[in-house]
Amino acid sequence: MATDPLPKQQLIVNELKEKAFMKANIYDQALEVFNQLKEVLSEMSNDLNEMLDDTTQHNRRIRLEYRDRGKFEAELKFADDVLIFSMHTDIFQFDKDHSIWKNSYVKQDKFNSYCGVISVYNFLSDSLKYNRTEDLGYLVARMFLNKDKFFFVEGKRQKRQKVSEFGKHPLTKEELINFVESAMLYSLSFDLLVPPYDLVKVASVDQINAKIESSRMQTGKRMGYKYNSDDVLELAE
Repeated sequence: MATDPLPKQQLIVNELKEKAFMKANIYDQALEVFNQLKEVLSEMSNDLNEMLDDTTQHNRRIRLEYRDRGKFEAELKFADDVLIFSMHTDIFQFDKDHSIWKNSYVKQDKFNSYCGVISVYNFLSDSLKYNRTEDLGYLVARMFLNKDKFFFVEGKRQKRQKVSEFGKHPLTKEELINFVESAMLYSLSFDLLVPPYDLVKVASVDQINAKIESSRMQTGKRMGYKYNSDDVLELAE
């Protein structure tokens, strides 16, 4: 005789005990890592500033500045660039076409694929300084972290930890340092391009007045040019 299916309330309880608890654990792990990342940013800022010769006005202008922007954000300014590190408060699953499903560690347990996300965006420092709210920032890297503190990274020049290695190496401070250094090096090489003439040949009175008041005409490193994820993200094979 076939057994009766579980009542809906029991199914709800099972989901809460299993999936919801697992997601809460990932959130805690991600927040712990994000706090460690903040410490890394502060330490790197101090260390790199010591390496810079601060005896001239020129070098004082390129010194690094770290700022804690709250529980889920941190900022690192260097020269004309700013990196915004942001931890998402939700937990994500990957679509069926993502290469993570080929990973043996994920095949053992689908819950291993649930991850928190820490993203890194590159902005021009003047965009924040002058509160140019229409200016563009670009995603240059993101880190995925699961319940076991295993991780992988997507991003330009982020080559050390790919999807194929997911589940083999837990996150370390050294990996966080490399994550930041790679994002900084890419941002420094990702130059501001002159926008196409046709994009800026007409301006409104409001735009000109705003520019005169606080340099608020829209700016972005690739404004007016096609910008795809492939320009930034080097996805794992």
